[in-house]
Order: sequence, then C-alpha cells, then structure tokens
Amino acid sequence: MSSCSPGGRIEVIVGPMFSGKTEELIRRIRRAVIAKQKIQVFKPSIDTRYAADKLTSHNGDQFHAVPVPNTQAMAERIEPDTRVVAVDEAQFFDYEIVQLARRLACRGMRVILAGLDMDFRGEPFPPMPTLMAIADQVDKLQAICMVCRNEATHTQRLINGQPASYYDPIVMVGAQEMYEPRCRAHHVVLDHPAFSDETEEAP
Repeated sequence: MSSCSPGGRIEVIVGPMFSGKTEELIRRIRRAVIAKQKIQVFKPSIDTRYAADKLTSHNGDQFHAVPVPNTQAMAERIEPDTRVVAVDEAQFFDYEIVQLARRLACRGMRVILAGLDMDFRGEPFPPMPTLMAIADQVDKLQAICMVCRNEATHTQRLINGQPASYYDPIVMVGAQEMYEPRCRAHHVVLDHPAFSDETEEAP
C-alpha cells in the first residue's frame, strides 16, 4: 500500500541549449501562480550567466529564483505548504536531486525540472536520464541547427570558434559565445573515442 499523498507528480523538460526549456519552465510556473499555488523556484548557484536570483530564458523572460549550491541546500529551503517546486538547469545538481524529487512528489507536490539531457559530447548528462525515467511527464524540446536550420537535438561547444575536444571538462557555463544547437549530422566532437577511426567532419 502506497504511503504517498495524492496529487504529487514529477515533470521533466529537456533538450539542447536554446530549445526553450527555461521559457517553458517559466510558462508552467506562471500558470501555477494564476492558480494561486505556493511556488518555490530554484537554480544552481554555478549558473551566473544572467541575474543571480532569476531564471532567465535566452529570449529575456525572467522569474525570481533562489540560487543554491547543491540538493541539500535546496531541500533545506523547501517549505511544508509549498505546492510546486521548480528547478532550472537540473543537470548541474548532484544525484541526490533524484531522491528529493521523489520525496517531494510523494508528499503531494508538483516537481518541475528543466535541464540538458545530453552534454556537449552528445552523451547522457547525469542526473537527467534518471529523472526522465522516474517522471510522470517528459517533454523533449528541439532547437534549430545553426548549420542547416533543421531541428537540433545536440549542443555544440565551441572553443575559439572550433569544436571542443571530447576530453574537455563537461561543465563549462556559457551561452552564445560558447554553445550553439546542432542537429546530429552537424554535431562535431573532436577526439571522440566512438568515432576515432572515422572522419569527424560533418557532411
């Protein structure tokens, strides 16, 4: 017999950079505001690209958020009467965010998390795959490939205008100056071990 309260759910919004994840997260938050539900919004303190205490989409849309360094700090700030917990850039949090999301949903809260499903190498970005697996709803958004203008599902990292190496650090916070969306055909990762015997130039 389940000991969970009714009404709790986990929603995950994923996609490459510039696919509108934060914009969609803010849209859902604002609908919860209209419904007069108590909301708490969090973001990783490592993300300093825009205002430190705001979610900011690439189109300039904003909503107040509390920056936290890790999952434990987030958990300590969640109040008992909160109905909706929203988290942006969830890929930057430690794996404990999975268990926190489960606990909050079991307490009857709606938990909405947005983040990159893949890193710049095109590989799963923990803890997002596990969050997607346990979610009640997953929405995978696409961007526009900056090479061919088709749908983009990958994030291209650029260093001085050139594709980054597979062995570069996974976490490197940046925006248009370092990243752009690409389709699979035009996503290039130098030194990728899976393609070491093949040319890595996109067609």
